[in-house]
This record gives sequence, structure tokens and C-alpha cells, in this order.
Amino acid sequence: MSDRGNFASKIGIILATAGSAVGLGNIWRFPVETGSHGGAAFILIYLACVCILGIPMMTAEFILGRRTHSNIATAYQQLAPRQPWYLTGYAGMLCVTLILSYYSVVAGWTLKYAMSALLTEMSSVTDTEAYFNDFSSSVWAPIAYTVSFLLITHVIIERGIERGIERFSKIMMPLLLLIMVVLVVGALSMPGAKEGLTFLLRPDFSKLSPDVILSALGQAFFSLSLAIGCLSTYASYFKNDVNLSRTALSVVSLDTLVAIMSGFIIFPAVFSVAGVAPDAGPGLVFITLPNIFSTVFASMPMLGYIFSLMFYVLLVLAALTSTISMHEEVTAFIHERYQLSRRRSAGIMTSVCIILGILCCLSYSSLRDFKPFFGMGFFDAFNYLTAKFIMPLSGIVLCLFVGWRMGRRNVREELSNHGALHIPDWMCGTFIFFLRWIAPLSIALIFINELGLF
Repeated sequence: MSDRGNFASKIGIILATAGSAVGLGNIWRFPVETGSHGGAAFILIYLACVCILGIPMMTAEFILGRRTHSNIATAYQQLAPRQPWYLTGYAGMLCVTLILSYYSVVAGWTLKYAMSALLTEMSSVTDTEAYFNDFSSSVWAPIAYTVSFLLITHVIIERGIERGIERFSKIMMPLLLLIMVVLVVGALSMPGAKEGLTFLLRPDFSKLSPDVILSALGQAFFSLSLAIGCLSTYASYFKNDVNLSRTALSVVSLDTLVAIMSGFIIFPAVFSVAGVAPDAGPGLVFITLPNIFSTVFASMPMLGYIFSLMFYVLLVLAALTSTISMHEEVTAFIHERYQLSRRRSAGIMTSVCIILGILCCLSYSSLRDFKPFFGMGFFDAFNYLTAKFIMPLSGIVLCLFVGWRMGRRNVREELSNHGALHIPDWMCGTFIFFLRWIAPLSIALIFINELGLF
């Protein structure tokens, strides 16, 4: 379509694509995974996993999207007509729809806590666990925040690529990084920060095991938003002079930087007050950290106020950059396949996610006992289906498609921008080898581990 649009600048490409990868998992999962699996030793393994899995797969998604300049389903159909590869594109769209539905619930929680921090409501909370449980188990408040977050995402999406996604990414990502720098400085200045840094950065090689390697592989795979079509969709808006491998390296580096910086925020702050390693998941940011912020607020009101407000604004930004990319994937498909306006296409996606998001919200309240999916409610079922099945299987198919079906010539043309860039034979051959063998095997191990078969 003539009005698809493109990213206007290379910095816009990097910031928007990095925003797709950066999400809540970087801030609450990576630090805990690091602390639980050997500190700096885990970080070294994680970096190796990013090199052997993250960069090749991200580059493969870029190749798929830029080669066709189409939405994810059409991309597979163009490159393999009348073959079932296109089902992977539809699986990706189903995956992001389900993820966006329950992810927006958690994003709504961050929006609620940002508002509470702004209004100093958190400073008077004495039981942070009861506060979170009361809010998440209520009916209307979580729904209101979930819908609000989806509507914010919708407004950005309907503005298009350059005026919407790129423009807001150029604002949100630098702001996110600036907030992280301020929070790192603040966390390192807290009493007890040294113990947190020691716990985070001291290598504990005694904890290294196959399970640690699998955890690092899983973190690299899930934190980069691989295999679900978001990166391919963004790459379809790349101009033909974009260096795909360099862009993938820049995005992965920025995503890893955010993850490591989050560790420098979380561990000094937690050890400063609690003196113990934090638990993973929502409990870290909605129970443990609010308790820490309340403690800091009691002794240093201004510091506690600024620290808590900036942290939850950080979470809102991280969530928003991810929801935008997921929303855009399906919006692009509706827009191109059915020739609808971008506004109407975005409206359809937003409406579907609002309905599913409300069901996920109610899984914590009035539908708490309604568990039709093998004993799981909507929230847990959506998470289980996407993380344990669709994402790993789609990742394997992506590697096989680009590595085998597209062929070396097509891959080389995209990596070299049709001969404009010099790509040595050994580099192209190494990339193909990793896509054909190393990445699929790594994802298969993640898949088996996620199912608990090890």
C-alpha cells in the first residue's frame, strides 16, 4: 500500500526497535535471574546466549520484514506461496494479541502505581502486599487502568509510523534511559548499596549448571521479543539502506544495557532496606519495592518521593514501548489485508484487546474461581499458551524458514543491501549456520525446559 510509511531516520529505527525489545521483563526478571544464578557469572553466560541466539534471530526477523515490506502473514506468503509457512505469521498475531491482553493488565498496574506515587499515596501504605491485593482483586479500578493503557497505545498507533511510533520512541526511549541513570545514581547512594552490588556482580561459579545456561537462554529469547513478529513488522518499515546486522547489534546492546542497569537499581535498593535478594515477578515491583520506597520516604521524604515516582514512570515507559510494537503487528495486517484505514484497523485491535484484557483483569476478582483452561483463568492461560508453546515453536519455524527456505542468496542480498555493503563469505556462512542449527536447537531446549521435561 502506498501509505504504509517508513521510519524516517536510523536513530528512530534503533530507538523504536529497542523499545519493542525493552519491557517489564528487563526490569523485574533479569536482575533476579542474575542474582539467583551466580551474579556476574550469569551475566557472562547471558551475553554469550545473546550472541548465539539473540543477534542471529533478530537479524533473521529483520530480513523477513525488510525483504517483503509487508505484514508478518503476507511476508511468509510472498516468500513461500501456497505453502503452510504463513501459518507462523498468524500464530504470531494470535500470540501478540493474547500477550497484549494480559500484559496491558500489568501495564495498568504500573500506571496505577505511578499515579499513587505522584499523589504521595504510597508513602502512607504500611502493608504493601495488602495494598496490591486489594487493588488487583477489585473489579473496576484495574479495568479502568488497563483500558486507559490500551487507549494510550491506540492513540500512538493510529498516528502512523513516522508521526506516531517513531516520534514517540524518540521521546520515550531517551527519557527511559535518563530516568534509569538517575535511579542508578540514587540507588548507589543508599546505605547498604555495596552489599547489593557485591551480590549482583560477584561471580559465583559454584552455581553454574545446565539449569543456569537454560535460564540464560530463556532470558535472552523472551526479553528480546523474538519470534512473535513484532521485529519483522518494524523491519518492514526499514528503508533499503539500513544495515540490518548493525541495527540488530545496536538494539541488542541497548536492550542488554537496560537489563543490567535495572540490576544496579534493584539490588542496591533492596539490600539497603531488606538486606536480602528480591523475589521475581510482580511481587518485586508491586510489593517489595513499594515497601522500600515507604521506608526511604519516612526518613528522607523528598528522596523517597522522587525515587518512587521515577521508578514507576520508568515501568510505564518500558511497558508502553512494548505494547506499541505488539499492537502495530496486528494493526498492520488488518490495514493491509482488508484495505481499512489505519484508524479503523487500530480500533479493531484495541477493541479486541480491551475485551480480552477485561477478562484477564477479572481473573483476579469476580472470575477468580472461573478456570476453564485446564485449571487456569484467562490471565494465566494466555501467559502459559504464549510463553510455553507459541513463542518457542514460532522461533524454531522462523530459523528454519530464513536459514533453509529463503536460501543463502536471498539472505546475502538483504545482509549486503543488494551488494551495497561488503559481507565476507565467512560472516554470511556463520550466520546461516547459526540459524540452521544452533538457534533452533537452543530454542528447542528452551521449549523442553519451559514444559518442565528436564
